[in-house]
Amino acid sequence: MTASTPRRVVLDTDPGIDDALAILLGLASPEVEIAGLSVVHGNCPLSEAVANALAVLELGGAPRLPVAVGCATPLLRPPYTAPETHGATGLGEARLPPAAACPVAEHAVDMLIREIMAAPGEVSLVAVGPLTNVALALRKEPRIAGAVREVIFMGGAFRVDGNTTPLAEFNVYVDPHACQILLDAGTPLTIIPWDITREVRLTQADVDRLLARGGPIPAFIADATRFYIGFHLSQFGYAACSINDPAALALVYMPDLAQLTEAYVAVETASELSMGKTQADFQRLLRRAPNARVVTAFDGPRFVEHFLRRMEALVDRVSGRA
Repeated sequence: MTASTPRRVVLDTDPGIDDALAILLGLASPEVEIAGLSVVHGNCPLSEAVANALAVLELGGAPRLPVAVGCATPLLRPPYTAPETHGATGLGEARLPPAAACPVAEHAVDMLIREIMAAPGEVSLVAVGPLTNVALALRKEPRIAGAVREVIFMGGAFRVDGNTTPLAEFNVYVDPHACQILLDAGTPLTIIPWDITREVRLTQADVDRLLARGGPIPAFIADATRFYIGFHLSQFGYAACSINDPAALALVYMPDLAQLTEAYVAVETASELSMGKTQADFQRLLRRAPNARVVTAFDGPRFVEHFLRRMEALVDRVSGRA
């Protein structure tokens, strides 16, 4: 593989406003080749997440990319969605027309296994939703743990409060048992947690810059993030929205955005009071071998500018101006 060859990526996602932005970033970035989307429950029910994935791909000019339907519920816990964060259908105030394409017949778990085993050492798995699909893929075919090039997971909260409970971040809280399966699997795992992504913020001024470009993609981003910015203002007190999932995707081809610290990471799965709390032993107090690299610093301003430029380029390409 040459340096100029795009990195093949499977995006495991629960669209979701910031998931939708991650999909668009993947379509806009020549450094990556999106092999397909494996869709999971999370920000919205599975049926809406699948419809959103198909519609965003069509919006981004890639209606033929495969979308595989995954798991509708967590492994052991009841479903938990986030309409207060992402709106009634998962995309804020945006209303995209139904896509002409349909999901593929293959289950998302089988897509993950097939893609990774077909090219050992070459596929990056970027997981930006609850980890149910990923955990079941690891259980069904444990060899993927050693065959995947890397797993990049957006989730967890280590040194800050959670965004779903006082202790837990959403993706981990929704299916903590699945997260623990990934942590125990021995994959080359990078975690970009809420500690970091909460500071990677898209402002209304950024959205207005895209709107000045014109076209349906900026209009979609504006409609989706209007709701998202309002949520962040009411819940966290800042007039911007955290674009968690695009930051995770960018680590595939811009790893220098991040500073990483190896640590042993575990998840609370027994106590309802602290369910989904992630713990990283940065001081090596437990004398356990590290099972993840945790992003502990990230160049947010550089990434946001990169994201905006990529969205502008995608607008031009889809509209035929490029």
